[in-house]
Amino acid sequence: MELVEVQRLMDELYGATDRERGVPSTVAWLCEELGELAQAVRKGTREQQLHEFGDVLAWLASLANQLDISLDDAMQRYVTDPP
Repeated sequence: MELVEVQRLMDELYGATDRERGVPSTVAWLCEELGELAQAVRKGTREQQLHEFGDVLAWLASLANQLDISLDDAMQRYVTDPP
């Protein structure tokens, strides 16, 4: 799945709810999911890690959608001029 497809899927599934929730709450949820990913990486199973990576990516896509930012565009600098 391409990043644009991830963003499109998240918008189809949760776009209206996510926009209603708003950016500050979405950032909070993303941070919570990052914490859960960190825990899964340290002590979880491969299945738990996979689950948490999906959650983080989903919340990141939701946030990008709310801010009208393309994740493909955001990643382009790693193609053209990596830090």
